[in-house]
Amino acid sequence: MDAIETDNIKTTCPYCGVGCGVLASIDEQGVVSVKGDPDHPANYGRLCSKGTALGETVYLQDRLLYPEIKGEQVSWDQALSTVSGRFSEIIAEHGADAVAFYVSGQLLTEDYYVANKLMKGFIGSANIDTNSRLCMSSAVAAYKRAFGEDCVPCSFEDLDKANLIVLTGSNAAWCHPILFQQIVRAKKANPKLKVINIDPRETQTSSAADIQLSLKPGTDGVLFNGLLTFLKEADIENSFFTENCTSGIDGAIQAAKESAPSIESVAEQCALAEDDVREFYNLFANTEKVVSVFSQGINQSSSGVDKGNAIINCHLFTGRIGRPGMGPFSFTGQPNAMGGREVGGLANQLAAHMELENPEHCNLVQRFWKSPTIANKQGLKAVDLFDAIEQGTVKAVWIMATNPAVSMPDSERVKAALKKCELVVVSDCVRVTDTAKVADILLPALTWGENDGTVTNSDRNISRRRSFLTTPGQARADWDIVTDVAHRMGFAEHFPYRNAADIFREHAALSAFENEIGTPSHRIFNISALKDISDQEYESFPIKQWPITPDSPTGTSRLFSDGKFNTPDGKARFISVSPKAPAVTTTKEFDLILNTGRVRDHWHTMTRTGVSPRLSAHIHEPYVEIHPLDAVQYGLSNRSLARINSPLNKSVIVRVQFSDKQQRGSIFLPIHWNSQFSSRANVGSLIPSIVDPISGQPESKHGIVNIEPYLGNWHGFILSSNATNLNLGFAKYWVKSRGRGFWRYEMAGYHCGPDWATFSKELLGKISDDEWIEYFDKSNHTYRAAQFKGSKISNIIFIGPNEKLPPRDWLISLFHKEEISKSERISLLSGKPPTDQEDVGKTVCACFNVGEKTILKAIKEKGLTTPEQIGECLQAGTNCGSCLPELRGILASNTFASA
Repeated sequence: MDAIETDNIKTTCPYCGVGCGVLASIDEQGVVSVKGDPDHPANYGRLCSKGTALGETVYLQDRLLYPEIKGEQVSWDQALSTVSGRFSEIIAEHGADAVAFYVSGQLLTEDYYVANKLMKGFIGSANIDTNSRLCMSSAVAAYKRAFGEDCVPCSFEDLDKANLIVLTGSNAAWCHPILFQQIVRAKKANPKLKVINIDPRETQTSSAADIQLSLKPGTDGVLFNGLLTFLKEADIENSFFTENCTSGIDGAIQAAKESAPSIESVAEQCALAEDDVREFYNLFANTEKVVSVFSQGINQSSSGVDKGNAIINCHLFTGRIGRPGMGPFSFTGQPNAMGGREVGGLANQLAAHMELENPEHCNLVQRFWKSPTIANKQGLKAVDLFDAIEQGTVKAVWIMATNPAVSMPDSERVKAALKKCELVVVSDCVRVTDTAKVADILLPALTWGENDGTVTNSDRNISRRRSFLTTPGQARADWDIVTDVAHRMGFAEHFPYRNAADIFREHAALSAFENEIGTPSHRIFNISALKDISDQEYESFPIKQWPITPDSPTGTSRLFSDGKFNTPDGKARFISVSPKAPAVTTTKEFDLILNTGRVRDHWHTMTRTGVSPRLSAHIHEPYVEIHPLDAVQYGLSNRSLARINSPLNKSVIVRVQFSDKQQRGSIFLPIHWNSQFSSRANVGSLIPSIVDPISGQPESKHGIVNIEPYLGNWHGFILSSNATNLNLGFAKYWVKSRGRGFWRYEMAGYHCGPDWATFSKELLGKISDDEWIEYFDKSNHTYRAAQFKGSKISNIIFIGPNEKLPPRDWLISLFHKEEISKSERISLLSGKPPTDQEDVGKTVCACFNVGEKTILKAIKEKGLTTPEQIGECLQAGTNCGSCLPELRGILASNTFASA
C-alpha cells in the first residue's frame, strides 16, 4: 500500500479505551512502523505490545475488498440498492422495529453518529445497539444513576496524584498495560501510594499490589457495602458534601448495614481474612486521595450496576470526587466506547447524552435533525436483539465492525439465529469471520490506517484517528456507506455529508443545541466550542477533554469540582444496594465456576491480532487456568488437553495450565479464539445469556461448567512456512497461530489418524525437487518429518501418542535461517538443538522477542535481581512494560536470583 504521507502521522491506537497516541510512518518499501506519540496525554510516547505491533496488522491478505451478495462480487450500486431496498420493504411490511443495527466500539464517532441518526431519527426505531453493551454498559448505568448523566469524573492524571488506588475487577497489567505502568511509576515516585487489588484470581496486576484481596467470585457488592458501613461507623463522612451535594444517604447506609453489618460478616461472605478486610477499610478511611478503578470484573455481572454504585457510594460518602487524585474511575474496554455513548449508540440512549423516554429530549433531537420521526422508547439491547432475531421479530440486521457470532454469550445460538434471519448485512474489513460466514451481504469497510475521524478514550479525551494509507480495493468509510443507504431510502437532504468533518460539526452542534444550565435539556456533555471548526482545524485538531465550551475551550480535566450534578435537584444520588449473588450456582454435575477474560497480546476475537507474529508469540494457544489441586482431582496434567462442558450443551477443548494463583473451585478461560484459529475454543458458547436487569450487560464473568481430560490417542504439531490454511478436519482439536516466517498448528485426535508418511505430503504439498527427512514408528503412533526447499526449512511435522512432544522453540528458530547446517539436520527430528546451540524458550517479551530460557540464563550467570537489571541486559520490559509482571514472577520463582 502507498502512503499518503510517510513520516510520523499522528493517529490513535485502535485497541483499548486508553486511546494511546501513535505516530505512524511508512518507509520506501511500504513497511509500516509505529511508535508512541510523546505529546499524547494518554500515553506520552509509550505503547503496549499490541500497539507496538500495529504495523504487522496492516495487510491485504484476508481483507474484504469488494461488496458481495451471497458470496458473489457485486458493484456498490447493486449492494447498497439491495440493502436499502430490503430494509425499506421489511419496514413497510412489518414496521420499523423489524430491523436493527448492531455496531461497535471500534467505529469512529462519525460512523456511530450517522448510524444512530438513521436508525432513531429516520427509520424510527431504537434498535441500534453495540458490542460496548458487553463491556461497559453497567458502568454507564451506574454513573447515570448517581450523577444524572453518564460522566466519568476522573482523568488519567489522577492516578499520579492519588495516595491509594483500589483496582477491582481489573487486570490492568494485561488489559490496560499503559495505565498499569503509569500506576507502577507513580508508586516509585510516591512512597505514600498504596495499591489494593481486588480479584478472585491473583493476576499480573497483583505484582503491584500492597494488598491482594482474592474474594469469593461475585461478592464485590458485599465488600463495598461493608466499606460504606465501616466508613459510617468510623465517622469518615464528609458531612458538608453529603448534606449539600447528595441525596439518598440514609437508605444507602441502611441497605449497606443490612447486607454487610461488620468486618466479620464481610470476611465470611467474601471468603477473606478479617485482617485483610480491616486493613483495606482502614486504608480507604484514612486516605483522602483515593481512586477506585473498576472494569469488567464489576461490569460483567447480573448485578454489575449495583456493584458500580456500591463503589460510587463510598466516594460520595467521603466527598472524594471532583478533586485531584480521587474518584470512581471506569477503565473502558474499547477505543471508542465513550464516543459511542456520546452519540447515543446504545439502544437505551437517544443522542448527545439525551434520553429516549424524555419527551422534551425527543422533541429537541427531532427538531435538530428535522427528522420525520423519532424513536421514543428503548430498543433491543444486545442479548434481547439476538433473541428477537432468533424469534423472527427482527427480520433484518446490519452488523458493523464486530463479530457477535464469537463475542456474544451463548454464541452458537447467536450464530444459528443469524443463519435463519431474512437479511444479514455485515460491514467489515475482514472477509472471513464467524459472523461474515452467515451474512447475506458483505460490505468492505476501511480500517485502522485508512479511516479518518475521532475517538474518545476512557477519560473523555477526544483524539483524531488519521488515515495514512490509500484505500484498498473498493473499501469505504462506515459513515459513507450508511450515508449512501440513507440517500437511497429517501433521506438524502438530511445526510449531506462530504467528509467526516461535516459529521463532527453536526455532532458538536447537537451537543450545544438548547443546552443551557438549569433547563431540563441541560447536558454536561457539551463540545459546543467545536461546532464551527473548519476542515483544516478538524484535520489538525489537538487532543481535548470534554466538556469543551466557549468558557473552557481547551477542555476540562475533571468533573463535579463544583459539587453540582446533572440531576433535577443538582445533587448526586446515593443508591441503596442490596447485593445479589451471581444468577447461576454450581451443581453436582457442573461444579466449577467459569471466569473469562483477555490475555496480554490479543484483542477481542483475534481478527486483527491473530495475524501478528509478535502478538502470537507469547500465548499461541487457548488454555484453561486451573488450581493444581483441582487439576489432580479431575485427572488433568499440566499442558495436557481438557474438555470443558457447560449446561448449554456446548464444550470447548483447550490446553491445561496449572496456577496456584487461581482459586480452587474456579477456572479461567480467555475469550479470543474464533473458528479461523481454533477448532473448539469459542468461550462465548459456554456463557448463558444472563444479563443485568438495568444495563443489559451479560454476566460473562460467572458461568458454571465441568471439566474432564481430553486424552486423544495422537497429538502433534506442524510448523510451515507456507501453509496458511491447512484442512485439519481430521483433527478433533487444532489451533493455528502465526509466527515470524511460519504458521504453527497444534493438533490432537481420537482415532489413530491417517498414514502420516503419505498424508503429510498430501497435506503440505510434495514437490518433486523437495527433500524430506522422516522418522516413523507405527507401533507407537510416532511420526516426525521435515521438508526442505533448497537449503531452507519448509515444513516440520511431529506426531506422537500423547502431548509429550519436544518443545517447539528451537524448531521455530530454524525458520529464521537461510541455511540449515548439517548438525541441525541431524538433530532436527529429535526436536533438540545441537550441543553448540541454545533453546531460548517460550517468548516472554514480545517487543524484543526475548525467551524465558534466555532470561533464566542471564539471571543465573549475571546475578540479576530486578526487572530493571533484566531490561538493561536483554531489553526485555523496556518498551511497553507489559511483560514486567512476568519478569517479576520469574525472579521470584528462581532462588538463584537472590543467592
